[in-house]
Amino acid sequence: MSESPETPEPSDSVDEISNIEVRCYFVRERNVLLTRAEFSDLFTDHYIHLMENKIRHSAENDQLLKDALAAMTLHLASRPRNETTAWTMNFTDPPANLFAVGSSKSGNVVARLSTEDVKVGDHNMFYAQVAREDEGTRQSTVGFGGHDVFSAVESYYQQSEQRPAAYFHVDVEDVVMITAQPDCDLEWFLNLDDEQVKKIDQEESLSLLETRSYHYGCGCSLDRIYPIIAAMSAGSVDEVFAGQETANASCPRCGARYRMTREGLEAHISEQEDV
Repeated sequence: MSESPETPEPSDSVDEISNIEVRCYFVRERNVLLTRAEFSDLFTDHYIHLMENKIRHSAENDQLLKDALAAMTLHLASRPRNETTAWTMNFTDPPANLFAVGSSKSGNVVARLSTEDVKVGDHNMFYAQVAREDEGTRQSTVGFGGHDVFSAVESYYQQSEQRPAAYFHVDVEDVVMITAQPDCDLEWFLNLDDEQVKKIDQEESLSLLETRSYHYGCGCSLDRIYPIIAAMSAGSVDEVFAGQETANASCPRCGARYRMTREGLEAHISEQEDV
């Protein structure tokens, strides 16, 4: 099973939740929205997930994943609460697929990176799916340069949202996102850098609009994987198990690894027939 942008809704159920607080401010006179969070706890849960599933990444790819989690979280906090968003970033050099998904309704954010069997074209590509309750799903595709998550999301904003956005590292795990609103002071916005953002609360007038809570989590389980396998043809199921009583599966959103059994699959099918 591989990651897919076609299933953007994370699960609402999480066994252990370690929330982080995202603060949303309006910067007066500059007409921008500022969202900010300290990501230590979320990153810790991310590393625990990688360790439990024996997933290892290079230092560069590890940073891509952390930046994707931060970028997605701050983006969600700047958007309506009924949105679910999925991003897939296809990097060409070196080849990598980075998938991130989150929901403000459930507060879940998760990401996965793959460097195996990556199909690449001539340019990096960014694929976005945005779903709102009772409004369907909006999709967009844009190109971007470099090998950087923040630049990729900023390109998406410029080309798809048609307004500028920028990310800043205030500290190692303290990240700020600033998005332009109507009548934004663009000259000021376009000249912002990390040092200016570090002292923005001292030099600008900020009004706290709201706080939101997010956590690392996917909510995947065997109970969610068995229905996918059960929907396959008998021949495809035989291929999955390859003549054995057990088979391995991984979550397409977070990479969590599971051991399926034919007995478990048959029990699931039997339960559904009794409903």
